[in-house]
Amino acid sequence: MKKILLLSDTHGHIDEAMLKYMQQADEVWHAGDIGDLVVTDTIQQHKPLRAVYGNIDGAQARSEFPLHARFVCEGVSVWITHIGGYPGKYPAAIKAELLRDTPKIFICGHSHILKVMYDKNLGLLHLNPGAAGKSGFHQVRTMLRFVIDGADIKNLEIVELGKRG
Repeated sequence: MKKILLLSDTHGHIDEAMLKYMQQADEVWHAGDIGDLVVTDTIQQHKPLRAVYGNIDGAQARSEFPLHARFVCEGVSVWITHIGGYPGKYPAAIKAELLRDTPKIFICGHSHILKVMYDKNLGLLHLNPGAAGKSGFHQVRTMLRFVIDGADIKNLEIVELGKRG
């Protein structure tokens, strides 16, 4: 069993509220737009991290983290990327790969809009944790947390970190 904290779009911001939730997780997953590697360095001081770079991330983040992360956690196949669309609106290259090798969980960030959707056509859980940082148009900073227990995904919760400003 693994407790996962999922965040995205920190844009260089990390604070005590985020760290409090990290302490309760076994792993932290970051879906890109890290912004400043102090964010990922801080996370790695506390918990194992899986992360991808996003469109705002520079050469340093791109050399440390991949564009796509595919792995198995417990019995669940996972794909994390920054710009992935959502069910019915996947970019062509993403859709082709999803059809070829469908994960159980598909995670992306980028939109700053929290979305949890089940893609019935592909049989996957689509997660976008919204934005945990303070930069962007979102009003409320959000993350997701959940448990992977064998092949089961359970106890999915939205974490609200308060207003962006």
